[in-house]
Amino acid sequence: MNTLKLARNLLSAMGLAVLSLSAQSADLTIGYINGIDPIKRAIADGEYEKGIGQKIDWRKFDAGPAVLAAMASGDVQIGNLGSSPLAAAASRNMPLVAFIVSAQIRSSEALVVRDGSGIKTPDDLIGKTIAVPFVSTSHYSLLGALKHWNLDPRKVNIVNLTPAQITAAWARGDIDGAFTWSPALGEIRKTGQILTDAAEVSNWGAPTFEVWVARKDFAEKNPKVVADFAKVSLAAIADYAAHNKDWTAESAPVKSIARLTGANAADIPELLEGSSFPTAVEQKSAQYLAGGTAREIGKTAEFLKEQGKIEKVLPDYSAFVSDKFIGE
Repeated sequence: MNTLKLARNLLSAMGLAVLSLSAQSADLTIGYINGIDPIKRAIADGEYEKGIGQKIDWRKFDAGPAVLAAMASGDVQIGNLGSSPLAAAASRNMPLVAFIVSAQIRSSEALVVRDGSGIKTPDDLIGKTIAVPFVSTSHYSLLGALKHWNLDPRKVNIVNLTPAQITAAWARGDIDGAFTWSPALGEIRKTGQILTDAAEVSNWGAPTFEVWVARKDFAEKNPKVVADFAKVSLAAIADYAAHNKDWTAESAPVKSIARLTGANAADIPELLEGSSFPTAVEQKSAQYLAGGTAREIGKTAEFLKEQGKIEKVLPDYSAFVSDKFIGE
């Protein structure tokens, strides 16, 4: 399914399911993707149930567009996704609000090329098969890298695979490379080389990040739930900031993240170092929720339109970002 059709379907689902939340189960349903960050430790250790005071149905998704589809249908009230799918959804006026920037992605997402593929330089990508989850942050980074290298994406065989599918396709020898995140990244790196990563692409002008979003109707009716979620999340980030040197492969926090995500515990400390995690003070700053995040969503949307992935760019994305759920 192409991006435009996906966006239309998501909007259609949202329109048909302008939810009567009172008709749903009282339990909270939250969707997440497998990016490696301190918040995943808090999920694994049951801290949200304690902090929010509700039973939570946690649902794991392969990539952001799947999270958005579940939120549009009403199955999920709060979700975790990347900046690229958020920009695509916001450009279609899906009623969502980003209330935490959970990670500024750096080396935790990368383009890996297979040993023996013959790919040594960017020009060698021409004619090769490169996998990436479409409309994800990795997809955005891949397109940003190709633009920087002055390579026409149409000359590269870019295929849409989830991270799990990437791991399987790599094992079969079906693909020459992939831009993805862990646990797939950790697996394919064993028999491949990194050609570039999200940190380098960010320096070239295409930064990516992950956020937590809520349905606007849910956030308006349940502001304390969203605020409590933010409080637990930022406490997890603060814990990592204070003790990151202790988060070794054998440590309890890393083992919790590995248990939740399926990533190799040995890879997790390096992957955590491959992103930055804004603190509560930073969240409310002009760099993030008080202006910067909305501007970056707009820049991402402009790039996606340039690449033919969305039809239009909104004049302002500030309605899709809020710092009001972050405590003092």
